[in-house]
Formats: sequence, structure tokens, C-alpha cells
Amino acid sequence: MLATHAGYEVDDDQERLDLDVITSFLLTTYWSKHRSRETVERAIRRSFGVGLYAPRGGQAGFARVVGDGTTFAWLADVFVLPEHRGQGLARVLVTAVLEHPDHAGVERWMLATLDAHGVYAPLGFGPIESLDRFMIRSGPTASPVIR
Repeated sequence: MLATHAGYEVDDDQERLDLDVITSFLLTTYWSKHRSRETVERAIRRSFGVGLYAPRGGQAGFARVVGDGTTFAWLADVFVLPEHRGQGLARVLVTAVLEHPDHAGVERWMLATLDAHGVYAPLGFGPIESLDRFMIRSGPTASPVIR
């Protein structure tokens, strides 16, 4: 267990993650409404998932980290289920992720959000200073590979 708050637990035990709850919620979001359960499961398996659990043990939230644990980490798929919001749990969850021993020394964290800046700004996140340095390639067939 990584943290507790008002009877809630944050835990990095992958066996506790409820993939049905995680997938169902992610299908309602603007950032992953297209993801199948197989895609969610594969993404979690290939990254670092952290669960937020209600006092009675059910999944109440989730966060995922993609990175090398040293120089770069992408914080993704962060959510708290609607019935558990308004208690500061998103900040507790993200703080536990940022302070986890496997990620505590990461040089650069990134994330993307449309509406949760208030959660992340107090934890040190801010806008990218030089957008012209960043590029993106979306999808497996986004552009031809030049060899």
C-alpha cells in the first residue's frame, strides 16, 4: 500500500486492479472512449498501474505511468469515479504515484488534460514552455516509415 486517506487506499498491487471497472470508466472519457478491454489490459500490463480503493475495497480510481523510471514518465488514464470525487482523492492518488520509489527520481513528468489543471498545478505541473520542440505521431499508420 502506498497511501491512505479517509479510509481509501492507494496501492500498486496489479492483482487488485479491477479491469472491468477501469475499462468501463475509460470508455466514458474524452481521451480513451475508443479503447477495447484488450487494449486497456495490454496498456496496464506494459506500464505501471496504481489503484485507488474505497473503504470497502472496491476500485474508486486509477492512474498509470509510462516511462523509464529515471528520465521520463507520462502520467496517463488518471481518474476517480464520480461517486468518490470531492474529497481530494485525485491529488492523493497522483501524489502517491509521483512519490513512489520506482518514480521518485524521474527528471521529467508529462501529462495531458483538458479539465483537471487544478489537480496537477499544485503538484508542480505546468504548461509546456516550447511547444515547437514537441512532435506527435498518432496511430500505427499515421505516416510511412522511411528506411
